[in-house]
Amino acid sequence: MIRSQSLCFRYGDGPTLNFPDLDLPQGTVLLLSGPSGCGKSTWLALAAALMAPSSGQLWVAREPLHAMSRVAADAWRARAIGFLPQKLHLSAAMTVRQNMAMAQWASGMPQDPQRIDAALQTLGVAELAHRLPSQLSGGQAQRVALARAVLLNPLVILADEPTASLDDEAAADAVGLLLATARAQRASLVIATHDARVARLIPPEIDGQNGFQPLQLKRHQL
Repeated sequence: MIRSQSLCFRYGDGPTLNFPDLDLPQGTVLLLSGPSGCGKSTWLALAAALMAPSSGQLWVAREPLHAMSRVAADAWRARAIGFLPQKLHLSAAMTVRQNMAMAQWASGMPQDPQRIDAALQTLGVAELAHRLPSQLSGGQAQRVALARAVLLNPLVILADEPTASLDDEAAADAVGLLLATARAQRASLVIATHDARVARLIPPEIDGQNGFQPLQLKRHQL
């Protein structure tokens, strides 16, 4: 579940970002679109409790993020949110498996090699477990990063510009992979993008079931 009311955020003395109200059930695919600077990445950061709203209310996975302390937010994020940033942030000095294990450690969860193996297998990259990130193609690195993001079975998956710099075939694969993973995890999926191709890559069966919600954000002026 994702719900917001009068949600706003302001960076210092900059413009105030005013976001549309939402009331979406669990399992929804939400597409945040609009030009650079319109607030897509800010909305994702708010939904991940990486920042607190300046005003308004935001509930994600039934938790009131606007009223949550920073300590509580960190613990909640680790168990509820799978975040796929535009820059994948895989540690260059660690193998794929070690990057996955680090995600478990950072969340405070016990080490579980079987869960790591299952996540890598599901994303089709199990054979890459002992490679370094520098030995991966762009598509392989994105699959590894997604496996890491969903390792702890999050309730919500947030993806920031997942098709950036991808050709049409790779973009279709990336969106299809996100949709399939969210469906398998029974998670809500939020994709933030300025790529007009993404909306066309949402299958008709998802759109027809009202499980797909586009949200157009506008650029905010000073």
